Formats: sequence, C-alpha cells, structure tokens
Amino acid sequence: MSVKSRRSLLLASGALLAVAAVTVPVVVGTASADPGSGNQARIVGGEKASLGDHPYAVFLTDGGGNQFCGAVIVSSTAVATAAHCAKAVAKQDIRVVAGREDKRTDDGQVLGVSKVWISKGYSDPTQGDDVAVLTVRGQLDYRPAKLPGSDDTSVYATGTKATVLGWGRVADGGARSDYLRSVDVPLVSDSECSADYNVYNQKTMVCAGYPEGGKDACQGDSGGPLVVGDTLIGIVSFGDGCGKAGKPGVYTRVSAYTDDIEAQARPRTLFP
Repeated sequence: MSVKSRRSLLLASGALLAVAAVTVPVVVGTASADPGSGNQARIVGGEKASLGDHPYAVFLTDGGGNQFCGAVIVSSTAVATAAHCAKAVAKQDIRVVAGREDKRTDDGQVLGVSKVWISKGYSDPTQGDDVAVLTVRGQLDYRPAKLPGSDDTSVYATGTKATVLGWGRVADGGARSDYLRSVDVPLVSDSECSADYNVYNQKTMVCAGYPEGGKDACQGDSGGPLVVGDTLIGIVSFGDGCGKAGKPGVYTRVSAYTDDIEAQARPRTLFP
C-alpha cells in the first residue's frame, strides 16, 4: 500500500515537485498532475457545489497559474491549508484564488501571500501536524469558515455527516474538475481509522468516508475544507487511493490547532 498526500505533481518555478510516497494513504491534491498517476484529482462521488453556500472555499495556484491545492478562508487576511501544500511552492509564487467557482473564469480575487506559518511539528502528512496558515496581501472579500473550539468533541461524533470541498479529481486517476465540487461523508471512529491506517493519530487526525468507499476527496483536493455546516473540522491531508472500500480519507483535526490558526489569522494591526 502506498500512502501519499492528496496534492498532485506540478511544475513550480521550473522545478518538478512531487509528493513523497509513504506507507499510508494518498493525500488529496489540487489541479496539477497527480503524484500517483500523473493525472489530477477531484472530489469522488460528489456533485457541483456553489460558492454561495461555501464562500470560504478557495484554491491555490503556483507562479504559472496552475492549481496545486485547496484552502479555506479563516479570516479577512488569512487562509488555512495543509502544511504539505504550503511547502510545495515558494511563498512568492503562491496565489490564493477566492470567489472563483469555475477555474476557467476570471471571477473573484487573486491575492499574493506575505507570510506562511506551518505547524512546527510537521514532517510529512502521515505524521500529523499537516496544517498551515497563509497570510494574504490585501483583504479577502468572502465570509470565513467558523473554527471549532479547541475542546469541542461534539462535531467529531462518529457518523456525523461532513462535507468535503475541492477542485480535484472526480475519480482515482481521472481528469481534474473545472468546477468546485462537494461530497458528504460520515466521520469514522478513531478505532476504525486506526485499524485502517497504522499511522493514524486521533489527537491530530480525523477520518471520513463510507465502508464501501465511492465518495472521497482525491488528488488536487489537499488543503481543502471538511465542514459540518459552516464549521471547519478538517483539512484534506492524505488517503490510500480515492474512494477505496475500507480506506476513508484522512484529514487534519482542526480543533487541535484552533488556537494556532486564530493567532495566525488575526487581522494585522496597522500603525501610522
């Protein structure tokens, strides 16, 4: 079993960046090439979604305008994403694209990044701490997602239906999506996820998916949001393939990082 992050392969600043293979699931990536198959991924088993319902969903592009990950607005000046996404492209080449449901249009905003914060414990997705906050240059015009309390366990109850959003593949090895897509998946118990992935850490990760598979995030979706209502409970991190039976998607457990995210997302104070 080869476990990878769900970011795709992409060309950035003239260098070919690939997600390192690990002995766990495949991390959902963005719209570039997929690390495992050379293609890109999008939400599997889902449908087109509306930014009217999810205005906080955004995607990241490199210096060439290629989508490589998803992200989520957490304040007027910041987005949260996966650490493996933040490390994939140099800060000066990252662009945050907000308010653009169809990637082929010029809708919304395209903002540069002035600061990148990555959880200090991060080494690779399967070891946890797969979270980052990007401070943008300017102001985001769209409503942020809500953050769970650092001690909030209710939103992580087994069986709770959560929605994952992204512009990645619609099938493992399939073509990328031009549109924002979503799929609803139930949260999986910690004991079940531990049985599925021997690297699972219930303090920093949460799993979601059906036992029979068929609905999941996929390559190109890394860094995107897993929400219950408008509350951000997870960030797409990794998985074993896309939508495989017995292999739910693995997400960063946002409540473990709420305090850090809030501190990094706090709008900057301007002095005369």
